[in-house]
Amino acid sequence: MNDDQGKPKPKIAAGDIGQAVLNAIQNAVILVDEDGYIAFANWEAESFFGASAAYLARHTIYAYIPFGSPMLTLIEQVRERRAPVNEYRVDLSSPRLGADKLVDIYVAPVLTDPGAVVVVFQERSMADKIDRQLTHRAAARSVTSLASMLAHEIKNPLSGIRGAAQLLETSVNDEDRALTRLIQEETDRIVSLVDRMEVFSDERPVDRAPINIHSVLDHVKRLAQSGFARNIRFIEEYDPSLPPVLANQDQLIQVFLNLVKNAAEAVADLGSDAEIQLTTAFRPGVRLSVPGKKSRVSLPLEFCVKDNGSGVPEDLLPNLFDPFVTTKQTGSGLGLALVAKIVGDHGGIIECESQPRKTTFRVLMPMFNPAKQFDQSNRDGVPGTLPPASQNAR
Repeated sequence: MNDDQGKPKPKIAAGDIGQAVLNAIQNAVILVDEDGYIAFANWEAESFFGASAAYLARHTIYAYIPFGSPMLTLIEQVRERRAPVNEYRVDLSSPRLGADKLVDIYVAPVLTDPGAVVVVFQERSMADKIDRQLTHRAAARSVTSLASMLAHEIKNPLSGIRGAAQLLETSVNDEDRALTRLIQEETDRIVSLVDRMEVFSDERPVDRAPINIHSVLDHVKRLAQSGFARNIRFIEEYDPSLPPVLANQDQLIQVFLNLVKNAAEAVADLGSDAEIQLTTAFRPGVRLSVPGKKSRVSLPLEFCVKDNGSGVPEDLLPNLFDPFVTTKQTGSGLGLALVAKIVGDHGGIIECESQPRKTTFRVLMPMFNPAKQFDQSNRDGVPGTLPPASQNAR
């Protein structure tokens, strides 16, 4: 009697099962043959290297990994010793792979194919960026408390000081009148700064709806080109099939208008070479742990603002989204802090990668889930509504 009788047959062939398993892994996995060619790459590896598996198969690993990298030495060690090796925090940053490519690497031999090795990459940069994002949010909370205190303890006395200066202005000579006007101007400047900080203490829920991000970016581009970015060339690389994002449209406009304005100021001295690039993409592999959520949250929507300016000083990058951190002589350092707060309130994260002539501000956000929203609306006692199909793609 056949022992397998009555057992269901597998729906996927054995070879396809192996590939499906590798594609399901959230780490980049490649197979390097004895000649150095990338014989296999899973989906995460395609994202890591920025190329399809078919394209990677036509190139050797040496075309992607910087010369002299510890990873190449690891591969040779594994080939010689026929034993797996781990290495932590290996820097693979290069013009081809991009900046901030810090990874943990596991290299193992393929016993059935001498000379071939399997390489698994675990990106450290994302974990480090999450740590920085939590620091940004903690800093924003500190500013929230400070803003509430300033609003009550400073604005009222300032009103009295300004009123007194106005009264003095009517009874002093011209020389002293200039001083009373200086008092009024400086008082107004402090009040304006406090007003900007008060935004951080606004914890009221905002109205959100499924938003087409391309409509937001087009609106921001029109505003920029009619004003501060009139002479700057814009490049758009959009994924037209991108699903909507559940957000407040006015706040998204505020976020990207701020980022585009910063980019325009960064390229202002380039003349006709000034360039700002707006991109959107779907990254299904990005799942992060977000404060307030028990499970890992998927942030597949990627929106980028890139410029070819001189870049952000390296010593400022870790604290770029903290309040009062700025490279501008006349800046308050609250713009990017507010951007980080808005993105965080929407359940997303923002990060910056910068090197000379290539600075990228990347916003990762969750997509709108009609089924989940419908279910939540019904649980709240409000009839759920699904968005029109036209909102799902641009």
